[in-house]
Amino acid sequence: MALFGLLGDVDSGPLLRGDGIYLRPAANADFSAWAALREASKAFLKPWEPVWAEDELSRAAFRRRVRRQQDEMSRDEAYSFLIFDDGSHALLGGATLGGIRRGVSQAATLGYWMGAPFAGKGVMTKAVAEIAAFGFGRLGLHRLEAACIPGNLASQKLLERNGFSREGLAASYLCIDGAWRDHWLYARVAGLASRAPA
Repeated sequence: MALFGLLGDVDSGPLLRGDGIYLRPAANADFSAWAALREASKAFLKPWEPVWAEDELSRAAFRRRVRRQQDEMSRDEAYSFLIFDDGSHALLGGATLGGIRRGVSQAATLGYWMGAPFAGKGVMTKAVAEIAAFGFGRLGLHRLEAACIPGNLASQKLLERNGFSREGLAASYLCIDGAWRDHWLYARVAGLASRAPA
């Protein structure tokens, strides 16, 4: 079931609003702001992300990214958003509900990144709250999952503030910064309160 219509026109403006922020899918016009923020944040993001492609910050790569994200939304496979400041309209970061599984699962995986200048200011806590509401509400999902490297305490606290519970450790779960890394697995289930972390 394609749910692209839930998002409306990508260029029509904000789709999700939070306290001082809004989120919408990327458009080609976002390239300059996106590339500048990602470049300025490279050292900050490197320990938590897959190795970047050689053309990671090129305009052509960004256009491919936007096309892929639009295709994924049209097929109800993933919903990707950029996060903006509601006053200045500055780009702050991004987040995705991906790997959507329908049928008996009704689940998705949450991923996110924050520009270095805006980290630690509560922005991503607000953004994840909006994305979770979107996932449980408009997408009708039952379960949201996330994973973070054990050393990423800020990400663990962010997830716990948003009602995610730690479910266990997955060995060699994702290839991050060029190495297979263990990850804590977190989840939030629609209508259930979070449990204390393990």
